Amino acid sequence: MTTVHTSSIQSLPLLARGKVRDNYAVGDDRILMVASDRLSAFDVIMGEPIPGKGAILTQMALWWFDRLGHLCPNHLTGEAPESVVTPDEVAQVKDRSMLVKRLKPIPVEAVVRGYLAGSGWKEYQENQAVCGVPLPSGLRNASKLPRPIFTPAAKAAAGEHDENISYDRVVEVVGPLMAQQIRETSIAIYEAAAAIALGKGMIIADTKFEFGLDEAGTLVLMDEVLTPDSSRYWPIEGYEAAFAAGTNPPSYDKQFVRDWLEATRINGKPWDKTPPAPRLPAEVIEKTAAKYREALQRLTG
Repeated sequence: MTTVHTSSIQSLPLLARGKVRDNYAVGDDRILMVASDRLSAFDVIMGEPIPGKGAILTQMALWWFDRLGHLCPNHLTGEAPESVVTPDEVAQVKDRSMLVKRLKPIPVEAVVRGYLAGSGWKEYQENQAVCGVPLPSGLRNASKLPRPIFTPAAKAAAGEHDENISYDRVVEVVGPLMAQQIRETSIAIYEAAAAIALGKGMIIADTKFEFGLDEAGTLVLMDEVLTPDSSRYWPIEGYEAAFAAGTNPPSYDKQFVRDWLEATRINGKPWDKTPPAPRLPAEVIEKTAAKYREALQRLTG
């Protein structure tokens, strides 16, 4: 498999490079999304790729799109990504790309939480609520919530952190009817996916979705969906012990890299989380790649 840190498709105009994906214009109505093997942590892109990561993210997203289409239309065209590049560019595209419809993006990250973790846990400790959603007292890190909650975020500029916002702010941005549709659709997708994942022995603690509008104004699920980069996956067998200990459950994502970076010292000082990132050692790269492979294998068999 070809490892791709940064794609170079010369036959199509480059639209944008994100933390992981490189997007190319295919005419006026389609986009070629190439999932690279880049990894970002603390919003900084690592210099070393994680072999196979882009292909794993793409295969997981396609697997989920196939199972969630009854809840919301998605951006897939059904066309082969290899069909829009030149023969010498196919290796960069194969297994790691999606050819998708060009939509009008909605500038809101649709985050759904079924468990209290990460920034949600931090916010709960401060005011017993997350994004303005009040929660019962006495919850702990990794607690399962009484029901999934919609905790949106505003999309940040490149290199900056997304900012948690209230539902009222979403209403201001997109209007009350669209805000309600996004919230209800996001929770419905999360609940369906969480039930499927639980049957595979995995907990989806939280996830984020992105939506766009097509020419008819229809809400469409876009970008990636339910990958380890956009979701917090926990193996069910490690959850109870971690919860009892008040620690973060083991996860199928880049937490392993985050933990290594937090412990790394540069000239005796912690890394300040600005570029350039410390160079990832081979064992960290391989253990991270193994986490992604295991997530895909466990989910899809």
